[in-house]
Amino acid sequence: MYILPEKLRAELKKPLGELHESFRDIDVGDSFLITVGDVTTRNALEHGLKPDVSIIDNRIQRMDSDHEFNDTATIIRSTNPPGTITEDLWNSIKKAIDGARAGERFMIVVDGEEDLAVLPSILMAPADTVILYGQPNEGVVLVRAIETRKRAEELIKNFEEA
Repeated sequence: MYILPEKLRAELKKPLGELHESFRDIDVGDSFLITVGDVTTRNALEHGLKPDVSIIDNRIQRMDSDHEFNDTATIIRSTNPPGTITEDLWNSIKKAIDGARAGERFMIVVDGEEDLAVLPSILMAPADTVILYGQPNEGVVLVRAIETRKRAEELIKNFEEA
């Protein structure tokens, strides 16, 4: 398990990619698509995007959400406490990416918190992957995995291992 150290919290509040004010500005083309977060996933679906993998925790800005997702993706359940990246989450993301590359879509429902799932998603995603995640009260961040992989590796190296 990786634990987010206090010294990295401010760094991870900065967007890892391009910040967009709305989904109207986003074009993912034919990229493999991963969404992280309830609002981002809901907005992607409402804008006609079908994420190959989506990761949610039924919480929005730390508050419980009862939003129903009208999606046909296969559900994978995972456990990941706040401020961590568990082996269970890593394995769930890998299973979902592998399955999606074979043509099936997956939604990972996290018991805990999905915020840090962006990092293992970047590290395990196919090169042509676009990852979308929310930047609270600012918009949505578009990350191209191939361009951000080294940065994600650097960040993970600075996590505490338990």
